[in-house]
Amino acid sequence: MGLAAVLFAKSADRAFGLFRSMVRHGGWVPFLLTPATFALLSGLTEGALRATRGSGIPQAMAALAVEDEGFRQRLLSLKVAVGKLVLTLVALAGGASVGREGPTVHVGAGLLYSIGRRFGFDEPAAAGRFILAGSAAGLAAAFNTPLAGVVFAIEEMAGAFEHRMSGTLLTAVILAGIVSLGWVGNYAYFGTVAAYLPLGRAWLAVLLTGVAGGAAGGLFARLILPSAMGFRGYLRSLRSRQPVVFAAACGLVLVLLSQSSTDGLYGTGYDQARAILEGHASTGPWFGGLKFLGNLVSSWAGIPGGIFSPALAVGAGLGGDIAQWFPAADMPAVVLLGMAAYLAGVTQAPLTAVVISMELTATHQMAVPLMGACLLARATSALFCPSPVYKALARELVLTHEASKVRASNG
Repeated sequence: MGLAAVLFAKSADRAFGLFRSMVRHGGWVPFLLTPATFALLSGLTEGALRATRGSGIPQAMAALAVEDEGFRQRLLSLKVAVGKLVLTLVALAGGASVGREGPTVHVGAGLLYSIGRRFGFDEPAAAGRFILAGSAAGLAAAFNTPLAGVVFAIEEMAGAFEHRMSGTLLTAVILAGIVSLGWVGNYAYFGTVAAYLPLGRAWLAVLLTGVAGGAAGGLFARLILPSAMGFRGYLRSLRSRQPVVFAAACGLVLVLLSQSSTDGLYGTGYDQARAILEGHASTGPWFGGLKFLGNLVSSWAGIPGGIFSPALAVGAGLGGDIAQWFPAADMPAVVLLGMAAYLAGVTQAPLTAVVISMELTATHQMAVPLMGACLLARATSALFCPSPVYKALARELVLTHEASKVRASNG
């Protein structure tokens, strides 16, 4: 799993590098390439590869919840895992505003599920432990954050932690971490960031980033959840009638939005987030809001790709804007608070957001203010989106499966 995650990460960087090299041939290239890529991916994921759509985390959660071998195979087969890898790379090569971490979780769950069944662990509960362990290992290897992988499995994937799961889960995370360390070394995803938030007025940034990040994250989560009513119902109807045309239109909107941003809104947003953290960004004051919209239209298109890294980029932009209001505060500290708070707002998983933010930047001294911001973000997000986004999307998959079983039994 660790080897697959590292190879996928390097391939994702090359795929997005290919997009950048094509864009250098002229500003007209994204207007053709990005909508065409969105349309192609929409068409390819209409049939047998439908399970490759979106982040991949909801698919892993749904497979963990439903002990049905046929359902799990449809979501986690090797064909789906390979399709997820390839199509996410295509999305990045086309400039989509997506991440690779959610897909890595999906692939990790699929690989360990398939390996477990191959070695005779096909009893539903045992297979579920492999799904959980693969999901944790995928996140740990994607970010080089072993502790965050464990916390993610407990808080987001399982909802509760059973003692008998701990050995499989920790073994998978440790092995993935060893492979990642051996291949790329001991590194922090965003580099080591010197950030510190002393007690005093600077702590107002905890309140502000927590509330603003939670509100923005909750709004994003609400807007990407399916609904039969209102604006989201209208979008769902458009996509169901003309999915390929709708996806192409989303790609065109992403390109138009990118024209308003100095560095564009394409890809994971890693470079922009790191530049904002380091204090030498050229993204402009509206980057966070524009990236928010870019992530939104990419999610609406239904193409393969995650929201973790793009969410961190939105949070960095938000934190950078808020840092301007606190000139006496340490700017990297406020930016980091924004990243963690927005991620907590989107996922409603505050512990994961805290741990992953600390491990990504090697800033353990920020633990307490990060906890405060993420708890505020979680509470604020729930006002906009009562159900955590991954759990709601997983529940949609489960309900669709149950409805198809009822139709089959009645037919």
